[in-house]
Amino acid sequence: AHEISLLEDGWNMREYQKLAAEGFWHGGSGVVVLPCGAGKTIVGAAAMAHAKATTLILVTNTVAARQWRDELLRRTNLNEDEIGEYSGAKKEIRPVTIATYQVMTTKKKGVFAHLDLFDGHDWGLIIYDEVHLLPAPIFRFTADIQSRRRLGLTATLVREDGMEGEVFSLIGPKRFDVPWKEIEAQGYIAPADCVEVRVTLTEHERLNYATAETENRYRVCATTATKKSVAIALAKFHENDQVLIIGQYIDQIDEISNDLGVPIIKGDTPVKEREILYNAFRNGEIKCLVVSKVANFSIDLPEASIAIQISGTFGSRQEEAQRLGRILRPKADGRGARFYSLVARDTVDQDFAQNRQRFLAEQGYSYRIIDADDVFTGKL
Repeated sequence: AHEISLLEDGWNMREYQKLAAEGFWHGGSGVVVLPCGAGKTIVGAAAMAHAKATTLILVTNTVAARQWRDELLRRTNLNEDEIGEYSGAKKEIRPVTIATYQVMTTKKKGVFAHLDLFDGHDWGLIIYDEVHLLPAPIFRFTADIQSRRRLGLTATLVREDGMEGEVFSLIGPKRFDVPWKEIEAQGYIAPADCVEVRVTLTEHERLNYATAETENRYRVCATTATKKSVAIALAKFHENDQVLIIGQYIDQIDEISNDLGVPIIKGDTPVKEREILYNAFRNGEIKCLVVSKVANFSIDLPEASIAIQISGTFGSRQEEAQRLGRILRPKADGRGARFYSLVARDTVDQDFAQNRQRFLAEQGYSYRIIDADDVFTGKL
């Protein structure tokens, strides 16, 4: 057992957060589904206050681990000595330990050394952040760690491999779910305007696309030069907003970062540098940030109000939801958010876009479609 309580000092739990935590506590192990920006960490903290036990929190990366730690220090009676970080950088086991999925599933001489260490521990509660990642075979091992209770947190359980049912068998049933629009109506997440910008391949690109191997076709159309021009034009149009440009292909986002003269965060960006850049973005020192898919998960950038998606993981609905979620945190001045998705017309990019948008359509979001020329002429 370990004493944990919430300190509601200058803030109050929202009704749906209470219901989510209670639904989990009274129902038993299971999954809570809430939109990005709706305060899943607070639901986790409330679950910990119910459990009053040693807790293991599994997260996607070190930046997310530190955000959890900061949030727990702010919202609960835990102090720094009671919270450990177990990541590539640090190996601390404390009454509350925050570990990355990656380090848990790293092999040493063919053995999951860290996993055994955690399995030998008596955890009262394990919290799985971004639990929809779990069925990937690597993450599945972590579901075997011994614990009395398990709580999964996610914004979306959809998976393109149809394995979402596995989350329930590994963690437990869905204990709480609320439509995104309902939370938007309560003013807790920003309203979003979703815009699909259709670009046309040049003759040369069209020929390349037609002759490309099937597996390379998406890359050819997703990295069309027109997308770069549109992304740059949009970033300039929104120069007074906090803008995120998100892409899948590193050479593409490198070029955009260079052309705009703005910083970039990608897989090989050191954690320290990521934290510095994210903080500068939060403070408004940086107005535009280019990010690879490392920013899909668990990154708290409350002030981002514009997202420009230039390429993604094929038709992933989960990724679409995560990326929209990056800009849904409510803005201090009540502004809405805008999510641009750049799509090459008459290609697999357009087919994938339709699939990506399905989840958001089910959540009540509608996309309006404009042409690249509308961007160049400022008709936004």
